[in-house]
Amino acid sequence: MLDSNHLISVFGLLGVLAIVFAESGLLIGFFLPGDSILFTAGLLISQHQIVHQPLWLVCLLISVAAVLGDQAGYLFGRKVGPALFRRPDSRLFKQEYVGKAHAFFEHHGPKALVLARFIPVVRTFTPILAGVSGMAYRTFVVFNVLGGVLWGAGVTVAGYFLGQIAFIRDHIDVVLIAVVVLSVAPPIAGAVRGSLRSRNLRPRDVRSDAT
Repeated sequence: MLDSNHLISVFGLLGVLAIVFAESGLLIGFFLPGDSILFTAGLLISQHQIVHQPLWLVCLLISVAAVLGDQAGYLFGRKVGPALFRRPDSRLFKQEYVGKAHAFFEHHGPKALVLARFIPVVRTFTPILAGVSGMAYRTFVVFNVLGGVLWGAGVTVAGYFLGQIAFIRDHIDVVLIAVVVLSVAPPIAGAVRGSLRSRNLRPRDVRSDAT
C-alpha cells in the first residue's frame, strides 16, 4: 500500500508533483494515490508539517503538473495509443481499465476530461483515449486545464481547510490512514469484481465448448 504521508515525507513537494504528473496520463501511473496525496498535502500544509510552501504555490504547481500529465497522455494517444487496445493483461494492467475509461469517454465526450479527474484509474486513460479519438487539440486544452485546476487545486484546498477542523487536527494519524484506505478501495473492489466475473464465466465457457 502506498502511504501518501510517507511518500511526501520522503520525496517532498517534488514527489507530489511527479506522482500527479504520472497518474494524470502515463500508463505507469494508474496505480498511484493521486487523490490521497493531494488531500494529504493540503492537510500537512495546514499543520505546517513537511510541506512548508504556501498553499497558493502548491496548488499552482500541482495544477501545472496535472495539466502537463494529461498533455503527455494525449500526445501518447495520438502517436501510439491504438496499440493500447491490443496490450495483453498483466498483474497491474487490465484491458478492463481501458474499457471502463473508453465507455466513460464515449458517454461524456470532452467533459470526461474534467469528470474523470475525480475517478481513480479512469483519469489516467482518459487523456490517452482523447488522443486516440482525434479530439481537437484546442478542445482538449480547454477541458484539460479546467479539469487539472478543479482536481489538483480543489482536492488540495479541501485537505487544507479540513485540516483546520479541531477533530481532524487532533486525529490526523487516523484521518491519514482513512484517506489511504478510501483511495485504494475502489481499484481493489474493481479487481475483485473482475476476478469474480471471470470465474463465473469459465463454467459457461466450458459448457458451451462441450455442446
